[in-house]
Amino acid sequence: MLLLRILLFPFTLLYDGVTRFRNHLYNIGYTRSFQFEIPVIGVGNLNVGGSGKTPMIEYLVRLLISGNHITVLSRGYGRLTKGLRFARDNDSALTIGDEPLQFFKSFKGKVNVVVCEDRAFAIPNILYELPQTDLILMDDSFQHRSVNPKLNILLTEYASPFYKDYVMPFGKLREARIGSTRADVIIVTKCDSKISDSEMNDITYSISRIAGNKPIFFTSIEYGIPVSFFGTSRLLSKDVILVSGISNHITFEAYAQTKYNVMKHFCYKDHHQYHKDQLLNIRKFLLGLGKPVSILTTEKDMVRLVDPELVEIIKEMPWFHLPIETVFLKDGSEFDKLVTQAIKV
Repeated sequence: MLLLRILLFPFTLLYDGVTRFRNHLYNIGYTRSFQFEIPVIGVGNLNVGGSGKTPMIEYLVRLLISGNHITVLSRGYGRLTKGLRFARDNDSALTIGDEPLQFFKSFKGKVNVVVCEDRAFAIPNILYELPQTDLILMDDSFQHRSVNPKLNILLTEYASPFYKDYVMPFGKLREARIGSTRADVIIVTKCDSKISDSEMNDITYSISRIAGNKPIFFTSIEYGIPVSFFGTSRLLSKDVILVSGISNHITFEAYAQTKYNVMKHFCYKDHHQYHKDQLLNIRKFLLGLGKPVSILTTEKDMVRLVDPELVEIIKEMPWFHLPIETVFLKDGSEFDKLVTQAIKV
């Protein structure tokens, strides 16, 4: 593995050079970045993979939904469609992507959800089609520099902080660490809930050495009570099978093992699109156990699993999804105040 990474290092230098040059063109104003009259909050990261962007967007929606008409704008990763699309009741993960569909289902009727690869093109269309919109939350936006957010929130995962990582393909960074200087706020996500003040100080120092003097916060993931698919009255058994297609399945599995007897984990790649044969294989394994066993998955997976082509198979099995929320380990009220003040200016 080390040898492979060494062989990839020249490509890392090339990729790093290209991304630095691109950022330089934005920094000097040669490539234009647009700022809009209504406030835009961007949430993103430097690395590929999950850093908790979805629960952070949901946190912001819950924080700001009172008194604001919010539209969530996402790229719609993994969808089969292209271009601008406004989420509707007949959409699925294939038409708008799993994370936008999760936003749409979680806040149905309370926020609008739009997907588009070109954010600078999307926002004027949003303001035309949804004129009541007075706040836009941009998901996975840190490298989309054609829009200059009012507040730029950078997430970095506790287990793999950007200051210990390298540019792709040697590492997992989409751009050099110095890109963190564009952030207005930096949040260390998915922390151990028992993290000490001393460790927080060490992490803050390491981040500040690169990003400069920024507000830095620490969050963890809080798991809710498992919810039965389709609102049935089924009860979750002590024995469970896990099914997940997320970037970091280890955290999900580790938590489940503290609460349940995990019989097996059917683990797929991030944004995995499930197929009938896979679900039939899971059902076969479930029946072969010969005792009551429930199936536990993530909320992100759930929105892909309830696809019309799969729903009849799903209904035959005791499926549950595990809700999650972002929680601040300290100074959460300071973060809330910072965000609310930013959108008023």
